[in-house]
Parts: sequence; structure tokens; C-alpha cells
Amino acid sequence: MRIDELLANQDRPLFSFEFFPPKSPEGETNLQRALRELEPLAPDYVSVTYGAGGTTRETTIEIVATLKEEFGIEAMAHFTCVNATTDELRATLGRMRDAGVENVLALRGDPPAGQERWSKTEGGLEYSRELVELIRSEFPEFVVGGAAFPETHIHASSPEDDIRHLKAKVDAGMQFLITQLFFDNAHYFDFVARAREAGVEVPIIPGVMPITSYEGVKRMTTLSAAELPEGLERELDLRRDDPEAIAELGVSYATLQCADLLAGGAPGIHFITLNRSPATRAILSSLRLMQPWRAADPV
Repeated sequence: MRIDELLANQDRPLFSFEFFPPKSPEGETNLQRALRELEPLAPDYVSVTYGAGGTTRETTIEIVATLKEEFGIEAMAHFTCVNATTDELRATLGRMRDAGVENVLALRGDPPAGQERWSKTEGGLEYSRELVELIRSEFPEFVVGGAAFPETHIHASSPEDDIRHLKAKVDAGMQFLITQLFFDNAHYFDFVARAREAGVEVPIIPGVMPITSYEGVKRMTTLSAAELPEGLERELDLRRDDPEAIAELGVSYATLQCADLLAGGAPGIHFITLNRSPATRAILSSLRLMQPWRAADPV
């Protein structure tokens, strides 16, 4: 099922999960366990990331194909410009198409390992907008999504500049957006309002990462420059030596965060699972019982 069709025909929020390709036998076990445990929740779709520098492109395609064929779950492949010429990008898109992939999340990608700043591969593409243009012109059968940054992309010169780039990507053919993780919903609602004012009309789906460990959330916020609200950071610091308490707080906070997003009209939630299931299972089960979206107006 195409994600654009799911979004166009929805009579409730869409719930989706993000996984990453494992790098070890233990990681493979974690992923398989998470897939088995999350499958009964019947996500509307899932996504599979690319490894740093595009190192897992073949594994990403394999996992997406497996999710569709063996689990019967609609899956989307992340796809970046990193370490690939335009011809190599075309070849990968062809393999995705041949594997039955219909949905692609088109991203510029992070700088390759060892590089602080982005620089395009010789013979490749520099911007995600160019990647969208390539896909839409030569592989029109794909549904193309993209990334959005409620707290502004770390390489953008200003929030206004970031919105201009976002509008250019959507004008090039992006059909929906999934945001980077954030922990203060005010950032999401403000971002959506600014995007709509700039003429961005496609669905903007919030990406939510349930906090499962103290070290993990500190690492992720450093990498993404996402802000931890003062009260949440204080409560995390009080529990920093108690992993179970951290996980319980993470589930409680993400449940409240998602309920507020859905009550405010968000078109769904994209859960960043980190290939683990307990937190996502608890949060999604609670949301489906609460149904906070019932009186919401779409944003």
C-alpha cells in the first residue's frame, strides 16, 4: 500500500515504526524480536534506515522486502545521496523497484564517517531536493517522503532558510514529511504553522523517540541538537542511576507527548523504536485506548 494513499484515505491517525539494519548477530536477534512483538499492533507502515555513509543499502532493501513479503507490513526504505554517484543512485532505485518497494524516504544523509561537514560525492548529488527530482522524473512509481526539522536543521543558516529549503523539496515532489525527534511539542506546532504559512501543504508526521536509557537520550540529543525541556531533563537526572525508572519515565512522557500531538491534529506518530519493542507497545496501546485525536482538527 502506498503511504500517500494511506494518508489521503485516513479516518484516524497513522502509526508507524522506524527500524535500523542490524550490524551484529545480537542486533539481528533484537530486530527479529522487535518485529515479532510489534507485528500484532498492526502498524500502518514501517521504515528502515540507511547505515552511516550508505553502508547498509543492500541490507535495507532486503529488510524492506522481507517485511512486505513475510510479515505483510508495508515498508519504506530510507535512501540517501551519501557515497554514491548519480548512476549508482539510479541502480539502487532500480533494485528497490524490482524488490517491490513502493515508498522511499529521500534524504541527503549525514556526512560520511570522519567528516564534520557535508560534501557531495564526485558525480553525485548535493541536496535532497535533487534526489527527489531524480526519483520523481525517472522512477515515478515511487511515493517519496522526506525529513523535516522542527528545531531547524543543524546546517541551516536560520529557521527561515530551513523552511525555504523545505518548500523547495516539497515543490520538487515530496508527498509527506516525517520530522526529526523532538521532546517539546511547541517546536512541532510552531514548525507546522510556519511551514503552512510558507505554502507547505503535505502531511507533516511527528517523529517520536521514547526514552529508554539515560545515556541513549543524551547521545541522541547531542547528535540531533534536540532540546530536552528543563523539567524532563531534571527528572532524568534524578533517575540517571536507575535504568528501570528511566524507562518508566520515558514511556509516561512519550505517551503524554503523543496524546498532545494527536489532540492537536498531528496526522500520526512515527515511532523511532531503536529496534526494541516494549516502550512502543505500551505507548501505542495506551493511545489506542485513549483516542486523543477524536476532537482534533488537522494541522
